[in-house]
Amino acid sequence: MVAVSRQELDSIVGDFAEQPLEASSGSGFLHLYPLVGGGEVTNAFCGNFSGWKICDNVAMHESIGKLTGKDYAGKAFTRKVHFSCGKPSCPICCRGSWAGRQARKVEARLVRASEQLGLDIEHISVSINPKSYGIGDEKVLRAMAMKALEELGVVGGSLLFHGSRHRRFERIQGSGFRQFGTDWSPHYHELGFIRGGYTCRDCERKSNCLEGCGGFDDRRWQYYLKTGIYVKVMYYKRKSVFGTAWYQAHHASIKRGATRSHVVTWHGVCGYRNMRAVKLVKKTDECPICHSPLKDGVYIGKKNFVLNRYSPDYVRDSMEDLAEGGVVVWYVCLNGLMVVVP
Repeated sequence: MVAVSRQELDSIVGDFAEQPLEASSGSGFLHLYPLVGGGEVTNAFCGNFSGWKICDNVAMHESIGKLTGKDYAGKAFTRKVHFSCGKPSCPICCRGSWAGRQARKVEARLVRASEQLGLDIEHISVSINPKSYGIGDEKVLRAMAMKALEELGVVGGSLLFHGSRHRRFERIQGSGFRQFGTDWSPHYHELGFIRGGYTCRDCERKSNCLEGCGGFDDRRWQYYLKTGIYVKVMYYKRKSVFGTAWYQAHHASIKRGATRSHVVTWHGVCGYRNMRAVKLVKKTDECPICHSPLKDGVYIGKKNFVLNRYSPDYVRDSMEDLAEGGVVVWYVCLNGLMVVVP
């Protein structure tokens, strides 16, 4: 992840301020900034089944089942686990472990900043002026987006680059449509903080915005008329910081050939110079029934489970009988050894 200072921002934007921007499709830049998952599969293990996580607290499951009207008698909770390389370029692993890890980092830092600032976290999009599509340097486009956010009163947050959009449609089954193809359309997604908060959401005028009122929607519209850069705050409040960050990361763009892909840029009050690092608490998988920590497990029964997570019949989590035919078939593994828990 990268943090950009105000001096660097002014320098980058200043270098291009006097240059005329000609309209350009910029389609040739798509190969330079592919979507995450646009590379090669890292190795033969990616996505393959690696083992089980289980909770064998059957007594607790049965008690909770009686309260909720479900039959959990003698049932263990089981979850399939798969190998992951954790690289954003890998088409198999990018949207699972990598995007999830990025989302957890973003969530932890923004929640801490929200507590310190007393401001809500807003989901903001920044669409670059189509006349600037011919600029193929993402660093320059990012500086433009950050300058727009700063001038509109966004005091800091996390910025993710998206270089393309699905634009074209084709008819399917007579009346339906689906999107296909990808066009160069550089834009950014921000999770950040607006000075004074986003008051336009609760404004009485709502869609009939008063020109010159000084609210965020008025400012961003005047900025669009001046620069062609369209900034928008999502009207509906995001339900989950993690979910929104994961959505932003799972279809972000990365630079082809980069040794390390810095997808998230921290800026303003959330930049590294203004905010200390936030230590992530290691996530512990827990049983959704009794909330006990899941443990490594092994199955020795005769059922044939679908282990390919791309199969239409694949089920990740399930409640299974701890014993089959009177014989315990699910065991907890500690230090590589099976342990029978009475």
